[in-house]
Amino acid sequence: MPGVTPGKWTRRWAERLPDVPLTAFQCGQDEQTAILRDGRADLSFVRIPVDREGLNVIPLYTELPVVVAPKEHEIALYDDEVPYQEIAAENFLDPEEMGGAKTGIEVVASGGGLMILPMSVARLYNRKDVVYRTVTDQPETQIGLAWLADRTDAAIEEFIGIVRGRTARSSRQPSVQEQQEKTKGRKTSKTSKNTAQNDGGAAGKGANAGKGSGGRRQGGSGPAAGKQSGKGKPGGGRTPKGRGPRRGRR
Repeated sequence: MPGVTPGKWTRRWAERLPDVPLTAFQCGQDEQTAILRDGRADLSFVRIPVDREGLNVIPLYTELPVVVAPKEHEIALYDDEVPYQEIAAENFLDPEEMGGAKTGIEVVASGGGLMILPMSVARLYNRKDVVYRTVTDQPETQIGLAWLADRTDAAIEEFIGIVRGRTARSSRQPSVQEQQEKTKGRKTSKTSKNTAQNDGGAAGKGANAGKGSGGRRQGGSGPAAGKQSGKGKPGGGRTPKGRGPRRGRR
């Protein structure tokens, strides 16, 4: 939409998703939703109100109204705001009837009347031969972001998050969620691999432990059995000196 400056959002997109090209272009107010319905655009910055049938629309910010007048007009004497009551009797031009704000401001410059516009639009089409001031007691306009309800996808959700001010690390961003899923998958795969290796190592350790303990049992029982056998065998050990068997006596 004329007056909308999406540069900061498109720059953030380029920083976060450099491999996904994003194209921005300007359209007239009469096309702000038509470009969605005919497929020329995936999202559109619109000036609310709009026909919301089949659309999702989120409000973003409001714009102050200003009155545009020829440079010599008395509103130039006001430093800041002009009360609407002071200019209510003036001839006001309709931007749509003038063929748009740009053409309308040209008519204003020629002395054809005054025009009330959103401040961003007045700034966009500002000329040296006109002046504008904020005007009180007039409704503010609202800028929103619109897209077709049945075409919502991860890329659209990503851009919505950027416009809403979510950081590059916000867990609500689809790109972050995708990265988290990949990281989780790698960790799960690595854990499964380590578990399998640990199970194999534990089995090998158990076998070695069984072999070692068996050897200790066998090695320990042999000498112990021999020692016990030497002590407990009848007649085993040395006979006390001088106490041999008596012979020749009955």
